[in-house]
Order: sequence, then structure tokens, then C-alpha cells
Amino acid sequence: MSNPVRISGVIITLNEARHIRACIESMLPVVDEVVVIDSFSTDETPAICQELGVRFLQHPFEGHIEQKNYAMQQAKYDYVLSLDADERVSDAMAKAILNVKQNWAADGYAFNRLNNYCGHWLRYAWYPDRKTRLWDRRQGQWGGTNPHDRVEIEGSVITLKGDLLHYPYATVDEHFEQNRKFAVIAAQSKFAKGRRVNFLIDVVLGPWFKFIKLFVLKRGFLDGYYGFIFSALASYVNFMKYLKLWELNRHEER
Repeated sequence: MSNPVRISGVIITLNEARHIRACIESMLPVVDEVVVIDSFSTDETPAICQELGVRFLQHPFEGHIEQKNYAMQQAKYDYVLSLDADERVSDAMAKAILNVKQNWAADGYAFNRLNNYCGHWLRYAWYPDRKTRLWDRRQGQWGGTNPHDRVEIEGSVITLKGDLLHYPYATVDEHFEQNRKFAVIAAQSKFAKGRRVNFLIDVVLGPWFKFIKLFVLKRGFLDGYYGFIFSALASYVNFMKYLKLWELNRHEER
């Protein structure tokens, strides 16, 4: 490509004052605009965004997938870098994006995501956690099942060097509370799509398989105490999600 592409940085927010400044500032070296779509935050998120001079819009939240697709459509440019507010562009990732701007060669680009869990980097249990975050919106959009959204690309996706940094949980309590909320949302989304539950496989055995996968097969034990805690809570949310879905199935049958 003879001319560099222009990229819109896109973020959705709701009370993200703790993260939003670092997220935006990490994007600025590689994007040509930043658009923040906010779900009527009551903390300092709006003030921080206005201070940084980004384009700040507010829109009712109807779901993670719906909100991110709405945000993508508000971008000025077709090439979008979409981050969650608790994600940051690393130096190596920025270098890779700047190279791609000069020679766009795919429909989308993915990055390995490195997760900071309660102040500790999880390099095994929750890695590489690959995510597509940079793409041509004419070739893809957000899909998946709420709250676990993903970018669905019709064409080619290349994984670039450089980790996407993620700061999801500062404490174990935060992870536990988020698990509880996400389990309900995920169960309701699966129920709406007609998903049925096998109690033995999904509710009884599924969480154990999840723990073994993360802690043993992915060597989460090398992440130490926090590798165990993360693996255990990830198994717990799996249990709660399918238990809730099982209850919804039973209620429908009555």
C-alpha cells in the first residue's frame, strides 16, 4: 500500500476512571483519532476524556457486542483499533501497528494479550489469550455471545508481535464479583440462542476440565499462587454459568 492507512482508536466505557487515561495515552502514538462511547458514567471518566481531547459520545448500553459495534460505526476511518478501557498498547505492539500502517496486508490483525492479575502477570494460565483488535470494519464486526465478544472477520487475520496489556482485576474480590455477573449474562445469552445443558457434562465435569486445562495443561502452576486462584475462579464461573442455564432450561420446561 503506497499511502499509510489512517486508524481510528475506539473504546467503550462505563465508570472507567481508573483505567481510561492510560488506555487512551497508549493509543495516541498509533491512531489518528480516538472515539470513546460512554454508557453514562457517573465517575471522572467523561472529564478525563474531555481533558485528553478525544471524541466523546454517550449511548445507552444494550450489551457488549451491540455497544462495540455501535462504537465501531462512529469511527471516522474504516481501519479501527478497538480496545477495552482496561487494555493498553505496549511499546512492541505500537511498533508493530506503525509498521502495518505503512503496509496494510490483511483484513485484520490479532495480538497476544498479557493479563495482569492482582498485580501479577499471568504468563501461562491466561496466555496467549489471542485477540483481534485491529481490522478493516468493512470486513468484520463484533460477534460471539455476551459478555464474551469477539471480532469476526470474513478474510485473513495475521497475528503481530507485541503483547496487548490487560489490567482486568486489581483484587480477587473484583474477579469474584465480575464472575458472578458474567455468569448470569452468559447463561441468559446462551438460553436466548436455545442452548441446552447436559447436567453431568456441563455442570459437574465441565468445571473440573476447565481447571485441569488452565492449571495443568497450560502450566498455570508456573504462575504460582495467582495461577491457582485464577484457574479456580475461572472454573467456578464455568460452573455458575451452566448451573444458571440449567435452571433456565428447567423453568422453560415447566
